[in-house]
Amino acid sequence: MKNTLVLGLGNILLSDEGLGVRVVERIQERYEFPSVVQVLDGGTLGFDLLPYVENANHLLVVDAVEMGATPGTLARLEGEEIPAFLGVKISPHQIGLADLLVAARLSDIYPQELVLWGAQPESLDVGLELSPSVAAQVETLVERVLAELRRWGIEATRREKQEEST
Repeated sequence: MKNTLVLGLGNILLSDEGLGVRVVERIQERYEFPSVVQVLDGGTLGFDLLPYVENANHLLVVDAVEMGATPGTLARLEGEEIPAFLGVKISPHQIGLADLLVAARLSDIYPQELVLWGAQPESLDVGLELSPSVAAQVETLVERVLAELRRWGIEATRREKQEEST
């Protein structure tokens, strides 16, 4: 089994920009994976994520994707489609995924398989909550990530719900 990184990107302070982080948080809460799988909240770490990418044969990214579509529209990009599509950063203050992938290629650590799942943001205003159209896609994105992992031969195990202590 290959090393696999599930990477949620985004800034949770800018509403829908935090989509990737919110999806990864949900996955981390609910599922466990084999030791070759790392599920990571990459936030806005940019080049600091390079060591994680270096160890990944398979990279699955979840992020808000500006594609000029109806808010909440899902996108799946694969391989070489991703760097070309991500030329424009959603947040001008952060190092984008495209930059990270260029650095990985230049360092000869580019993943063998690369998939991005995302949704068109509705709002990038300051706020911790996702907009309704994007929030409605979180569960679907969780399912799409799990399906992608199954395609790579990785099964998630559902965590048992923790009893609240009184």
